[in-house]
Amino acid sequence: MVCLAVGGLSLAVAGPVPAVSGLVVAIFLGILWRNLAPYPKFLDPGTAFAAKRVLRLGIVLLGLQIPVGVVLGLGPWVLTAIVTSVGLTFWATMVVGRWLRMTLNQRLLMASGFSICGAAAIAGTDSVTESDEEDVASAIAMVVVFGTGMIALMPALAALLGLTAQQSGLWIGLSTHEVAQVVAAGGAVGGGALVIAVTVKLARVLMLAPVLAGISWSQRRRQQNHTQGPKTTEGGRRPPLVPLFVVGFIACVALGSLGWVPETVGRAMEYIQALLLSTAMFALGLSVHVPSLIRVGGRPAVLGAASTLIILTIGGAAALLPQALGGSSAQ
Repeated sequence: MVCLAVGGLSLAVAGPVPAVSGLVVAIFLGILWRNLAPYPKFLDPGTAFAAKRVLRLGIVLLGLQIPVGVVLGLGPWVLTAIVTSVGLTFWATMVVGRWLRMTLNQRLLMASGFSICGAAAIAGTDSVTESDEEDVASAIAMVVVFGTGMIALMPALAALLGLTAQQSGLWIGLSTHEVAQVVAAGGAVGGGALVIAVTVKLARVLMLAPVLAGISWSQRRRQQNHTQGPKTTEGGRRPPLVPLFVVGFIACVALGSLGWVPETVGRAMEYIQALLLSTAMFALGLSVHVPSLIRVGGRPAVLGAASTLIILTIGGAAALLPQALGGSSAQ
């Protein structure tokens, strides 16, 4: 109930400012409370419930906002760029993380967050990997820090390079971490860039389903290789081949795309989804304990900078290459 109340408060605070996300407000409120005020331990069970169960339901309802028809209408070049940016950034982040001698779960959290959709992807990955609280906290902190920097960086780069609104929107949507950060950066560019940026970003969010299913399958195979029975070494069952909330996410994408959800219901579901994710983000913010992050060291920051540079380069190439080849960067 505490997380739900603060999640609702975060949406109310962010509501009058379109460029500010209630999710980001909720994360910051959680971080401030955890580090500047007493935190009663009896909240732990409810906080854990909000960070896991409530989050999964929020991700399921997020699928209603992703119309497949609009995504497919982006055209083959943009769709290829989306898959390439997500896939290459995920792979490169895993490689760089291995060079930095980070654990597998640390690398998976950072790779999904920076390649797909920020804190929501990190939390979704945590739900199929059962990562340490400190690893989740550091990954979220990095995606918030670097994503916030992109809000100022992307419009500046677009102006410096003289990009069109279509090119700018494509680059922003392909490279910026959080949906709210995409809205802020696209709105700053103007001239139609916002619509393109948000559509491309939602197409990246759609990649959450296959990526989480792939991580779950990989975890299952890894545990099969290390155990003889149907249980893990910790006594828990292996992760499902495809997590139930991923199936729910895909089902909601289908429902929204087929137009089977009435407009009034869709608007209500959009608010409920935002409330659920804000509730979960506050719970995750409570896990960001600064002294614990200091103990983790600077490797997450190095990996976050590398991942941001990688996806920024891929997105820029996708936006600029069609013009260099005499084509159009976006439809």
